[in-house]
Amino acid sequence: MVFGRLLRGLQKTRDKLAAGFARLFALGRKLDESLLDELEEVLYGADLGITGSRVVEELKQAWRKREITEASEVPELLRKKLLARLQGCEGTLARAPSGPTVILVVGVNGSGKTTPIAKLTHLLVQRGHKVLLGAGDTFRAAAVEQLTLWAQRIGVPIVKQATGADPAAVAFDAVSAAIARGVDYLVLDTAGRLHTQKNLMAELGKIVRVIKKQIPDAPHETLLVLDATTGQNAIKQAREFTAVAQVTGLFLAKMDGTAKGGAVFGIREELPLPVKFLGVGESVEDIEPFSAEAFVDALLTPLRQAAG
Repeated sequence: MVFGRLLRGLQKTRDKLAAGFARLFALGRKLDESLLDELEEVLYGADLGITGSRVVEELKQAWRKREITEASEVPELLRKKLLARLQGCEGTLARAPSGPTVILVVGVNGSGKTTPIAKLTHLLVQRGHKVLLGAGDTFRAAAVEQLTLWAQRIGVPIVKQATGADPAAVAFDAVSAAIARGVDYLVLDTAGRLHTQKNLMAELGKIVRVIKKQIPDAPHETLLVLDATTGQNAIKQAREFTAVAQVTGLFLAKMDGTAKGGAVFGIREELPLPVKFLGVGESVEDIEPFSAEAFVDALLTPLRQAAG
C-alpha cells in the first residue's frame, strides 16, 4: 500500500506528534487558548516552525469567533489549514516533447544524492521507461563507483569517466549516448556543491551549457536533493542553492530518518517550488511522488486518534 509506505516513512515524525497529541487531548480536555498554545508547541517539535505558529493563530481566531467550540473539531480544521499551506506544492515530473528528457540532480555536500537518484531511476524503470544514468559527480571519492553499482542493480546503462574527470565532458557524453540510444530519460548526477564554492557553481553552469548544445530545451528538470533530517537547515540550504541554480523541484530525502517532517511546510513558506518526491526508507522502492493530501493525512493520523 502506497499510503502505508508513507505512514511508515514518516513514523518518527508521527511518533513525536502522537505523544504530544495524546497528552493534549487527554481526559476530554475542553477547547481553550491553553490547549491551542500546547498544540503550537507540539507542531513546533515536528519542525513546522513559523507555519505551526501561523496555523495555530488561525485556529485561535476561529475559536474566538465560535467557529469551533470543541476539541474534536480541531483535527479537521488543522488539516484544512495545513493543506492550504501546501497548495501548489505538488508537481509531476517533466517530460520532453520529443527525444530524451534530461533530469539534472543537484545538491549541497552531504545531502546524499546517490540513493535518491537510484530511487528515481528505479521508479522510472518500473513505469516502463528506458533510462540512462550519467555519473557527473567526478569529484567525490567513490561517487562513480556507487552510482555504477546502483545502475547494475537496477539494470540500466551508465555513462561515466574516472574520478577527477571533467563533469561537463561526462555530461556531453551522457547526452550523446541518450540521443543515440533513444532513451526516455537521462538522469545526470553532479558534484555536491555549496553556495560559497563559486568555482563549483560555475562548473554547474558549464554542464548546463554543454547539455543545451545538444538538446536546447534541456535540462527539463533540475531536482535539488535536500536532507530532511536537517529540518529547518534544509530551508536555508534550499534558499541559498536556488539563488544560483535554476531548480525546478525538490526531492526530500531521508524522511524516514527524522522527526522533523514538518520542515516541508517551512520549505513551502520560503520557496515557490514543488516538492516532487519524498525518500521514505532505505530500499530503492521507498520513493513517493509528493501528494499534499496524503502527506498531511499521514502526519495527522495520530491527532485524529487522540481527539477521538
